[in-house]
Amino acid sequence: MSTIVDFLGADHRACDDLFASAEAAAAQKNWDSARTLFTRFHEAMEHHLTMEEEVLFPAFEKRPGMAAGPTQVMRSEHVQMRGLMDDMANAVAASNRDGYLGLSETLNMLMQQHNLKEENMLYPMSDQVLNSERDGLIRTMEGMAR
Repeated sequence: MSTIVDFLGADHRACDDLFASAEAAAAQKNWDSARTLFTRFHEAMEHHLTMEEEVLFPAFEKRPGMAAGPTQVMRSEHVQMRGLMDDMANAVAASNRDGYLGLSETLNMLMQQHNLKEENMLYPMSDQVLNSERDGLIRTMEGMAR
Protein backbone atom coordinates (compact mmCIF):
# COMPACT_ATOMS: atom_id res chain seq x y z
CA MET A 1 0.00 0.00 0.00
CA SER A 2 1.19 3.52 -0.66
CA THR A 3 1.85 6.26 1.86
CA ILE A 4 -0.47 9.13 2.67
CA VAL A 5 2.09 11.44 1.04
CA ASP A 6 1.94 9.38 -2.18
CA PHE A 7 -1.82 8.86 -2.22
CA LEU A 8 -2.97 12.40 -1.46
CA GLY A 9 -0.01 13.99 -3.29
CA ALA A 10 -1.06 12.20 -6.48
CA ASP A 11 -4.59 13.47 -5.94
CA HIS A 12 -3.21 17.03 -5.62
CA ARG A 13 -1.54 16.64 -9.02
CA ALA A 14 -4.72 15.28 -10.62
CA CYS A 15 -6.67 18.29 -9.29
CA ASP A 16 -3.93 20.65 -10.46
CA ASP A 17 -4.10 19.21 -13.99
CA LEU A 18 -7.87 19.75 -14.16
CA PHE A 19 -7.44 23.26 -12.77
CA ALA A 20 -4.87 24.16 -15.45
CA SER A 21 -7.05 22.76 -18.23
CA ALA A 22 -10.09 24.73 -17.06
CA GLU A 23 -8.04 27.90 -16.77
CA ALA A 24 -6.63 27.48 -20.28
CA ALA A 25 -10.11 26.97 -21.72
CA ALA A 26 -11.40 30.09 -19.93
CA ALA A 27 -8.43 32.13 -21.13
CA GLN A 28 -9.29 31.11 -24.71
CA LYS A 29 -12.98 31.89 -24.10
CA ASN A 30 -13.88 28.28 -24.90
CA TRP A 31 -16.77 28.45 -22.46
CA ASP A 32 -18.33 25.04 -23.09
CA SER A 33 -15.00 23.36 -22.40
CA ALA A 34 -14.22 25.73 -19.51
CA ARG A 35 -17.51 24.95 -17.80
CA THR A 36 -17.08 21.19 -18.22
CA LEU A 37 -13.47 21.23 -17.05
CA PHE A 38 -14.19 23.56 -14.15
CA THR A 39 -17.02 21.30 -13.01
CA ARG A 40 -14.69 18.30 -13.11
CA PHE A 41 -12.03 20.27 -11.19
CA HIS A 42 -14.54 21.52 -8.62
CA GLU A 43 -15.87 17.99 -8.02
CA ALA A 44 -12.34 16.55 -7.77
CA MET A 45 -11.32 19.25 -5.29
CA GLU A 46 -14.42 18.76 -3.18
CA HIS A 47 -13.74 15.02 -3.12
CA HIS A 48 -10.12 15.65 -2.06
CA LEU A 49 -11.08 18.09 0.69
CA THR A 50 -13.77 15.71 1.94
CA MET A 51 -11.32 12.79 2.09
CA GLU A 52 -9.07 14.89 4.28
CA GLU A 53 -11.81 16.34 6.48
CA GLU A 54 -13.76 13.12 7.01
CA VAL A 55 -10.96 10.53 7.15
CA LEU A 56 -7.42 11.87 7.54
CA PHE A 57 -7.95 14.85 9.81
CA PRO A 58 -10.15 13.07 12.40
CA ALA A 59 -7.64 10.19 12.63
CA PHE A 60 -4.75 12.65 12.99
CA GLU A 61 -6.61 14.76 15.57
CA LYS A 62 -7.20 11.72 17.80
CA ARG A 63 -3.48 11.56 18.48
CA PRO A 64 -2.35 13.28 21.68
CA GLY A 65 -1.48 16.93 21.13
CA MET A 66 -2.70 17.01 17.53
CA ALA A 67 -6.28 18.30 17.98
CA ALA A 68 -5.33 21.99 17.92
CA GLY A 69 -2.52 21.63 15.42
CA PRO A 70 -1.97 21.84 11.71
CA THR A 71 -5.37 20.48 10.72
CA GLN A 72 -7.03 23.65 12.01
CA VAL A 73 -4.96 25.69 9.56
CA MET A 74 -5.76 23.26 6.75
CA ARG A 75 -9.50 23.40 7.52
CA SER A 76 -9.40 27.20 7.45
CA GLU A 77 -7.69 27.15 4.07
CA HIS A 78 -10.27 24.65 2.80
CA VAL A 79 -12.98 27.20 3.64
CA GLN A 80 -11.08 29.87 1.68
CA MET A 81 -10.64 27.55 -1.31
CA ARG A 82 -14.31 26.60 -1.33
CA GLY A 83 -15.29 30.27 -1.34
CA LEU A 84 -13.00 30.99 -4.28
CA MET A 85 -14.29 27.95 -6.18
CA ASP A 86 -17.88 29.11 -5.62
CA ASP A 87 -16.98 32.53 -7.01
CA MET A 88 -15.20 30.89 -9.95
CA ALA A 89 -18.29 28.78 -10.66
CA ASN A 90 -20.31 31.99 -10.93
CA ALA A 91 -17.68 33.59 -13.18
CA VAL A 92 -17.47 30.63 -15.55
CA ALA A 93 -21.27 30.37 -15.69
CA ALA A 94 -21.40 34.05 -16.69
CA SER A 95 -18.56 33.67 -19.23
CA ASN A 96 -16.64 36.30 -17.24
CA ARG A 97 -13.09 35.74 -18.45
CA ASP A 98 -11.36 38.44 -16.40
CA GLY A 99 -13.26 37.56 -13.23
CA TYR A 100 -12.54 33.86 -13.64
CA LEU A 101 -8.84 34.36 -14.38
CA GLY A 102 -8.39 36.74 -11.45
CA LEU A 103 -10.02 34.27 -9.06
CA SER A 104 -8.07 31.37 -10.55
CA GLU A 105 -4.80 33.21 -9.96
CA THR A 106 -5.71 33.69 -6.30
CA LEU A 107 -6.85 30.09 -5.91
CA ASN A 108 -3.73 28.80 -7.63
CA MET A 109 -1.47 30.65 -5.19
CA LEU A 110 -3.49 29.40 -2.21
CA MET A 111 -3.53 25.80 -3.49
CA GLN A 112 0.23 25.80 -4.14
CA GLN A 113 1.02 27.05 -0.63
CA HIS A 114 -1.56 24.71 0.91
CA ASN A 115 -0.29 21.66 -0.98
CA LEU A 116 3.31 22.38 0.03
CA LYS A 117 2.31 22.50 3.69
CA GLU A 118 0.40 19.26 3.39
CA GLU A 119 2.97 17.39 1.32
CA ASN A 120 6.00 18.59 3.32
CA MET A 121 4.54 18.64 6.83
CA LEU A 122 1.05 17.25 7.46
CA TYR A 123 1.16 14.16 5.26
CA PRO A 124 4.62 13.01 6.44
CA MET A 125 3.53 13.58 10.05
CA SER A 126 0.36 11.60 9.32
CA ASP A 127 2.36 8.75 7.79
CA GLN A 128 4.46 8.67 10.95
CA VAL A 129 1.80 8.98 13.66
CA LEU A 130 -0.83 6.94 11.82
CA ASN A 131 1.55 4.24 10.59
CA SER A 132 -0.48 1.34 12.00
CA GLU A 133 -3.74 2.76 10.57
CA ARG A 134 -2.38 4.12 7.30
CA ASP A 135 -3.40 1.30 4.94
CA GLY A 136 -6.95 1.25 6.30
CA LEU A 137 -7.24 5.03 6.07
CA ILE A 138 -6.08 4.99 2.45
CA ARG A 139 -8.53 2.19 1.61
CA THR A 140 -11.33 4.21 3.21
CA MET A 141 -10.39 7.29 1.17
CA GLU A 142 -10.13 5.19 -2.02
CA GLY A 143 -13.63 3.86 -1.37
CA MET A 144 -15.24 7.26 -0.98
CA ALA A 145 -17.67 8.01 -3.80
CA ARG A 146 -16.84 10.88 -6.11
